[in-house]
Amino acid sequence: MARIAFDLDGTVLDSAPDICLAGNRALEGTGAQPMETVEARGYVGSGAAVFVERMMAARGLSPEMHAELLARFIDAYEGAVHQTVPYPGALAALDALRASGHRLAICTNKPIRPTNAVLRHLELERFFDAVYGGDSLPVRKPDPAPLHAALADLGEGPALFVGDSEVDAETGDRAGVSTLIFTPGYRKAPLEMLPHAGAFDHWDDLPDLVEAVLGAGNGN
Repeated sequence: MARIAFDLDGTVLDSAPDICLAGNRALEGTGAQPMETVEARGYVGSGAAVFVERMMAARGLSPEMHAELLARFIDAYEGAVHQTVPYPGALAALDALRASGHRLAICTNKPIRPTNAVLRHLELERFFDAVYGGDSLPVRKPDPAPLHAALADLGEGPALFVGDSEVDAETGDRAGVSTLIFTPGYRKAPLEMLPHAGAFDHWDDLPDLVEAVLGAGNGN
């Protein structure tokens, strides 16, 4: 059976409302306008530090404030779980993949403490045998090291990566791992511009897509 690593935000979970909330808490007292969720969604994908950097740049805030606002953001982020939901069909698909004998992991740029907090809050820990956050290693995606580490923890066998974004597609490509793209996620570039072995619009379609890709010999 296969080893399958998943991105988290924009792939398994629609977490943009909570990320927006944490960002706005970081902005309190700066005089800057708060974000709307659609804006926050556009900043997700490259880790907390880059999210805060993008948020600040859009408001003309001094780069010297970055360390302070990042600390505020991280502090708020761990408790920002109540507006986050799994995408429709995700839990059933994860159940089906586990029932088929596949081993699953998380490989996200979300910091590990907020990652563990939201997995615990939504009772999703049971699905995953390994969890890597954006600060679990000295590097984060699109460096392939976190994906390699997550897959190594799952043992031997063909491997797939499931994500939603440009960062995920680049990570899989650099790691030499076939990537499946969840199209309703937080991707900005056209799908055809991203290296990928398959794409799906709804989680109900993922188990069959996994079997098709593996059957074609594309599980690296």
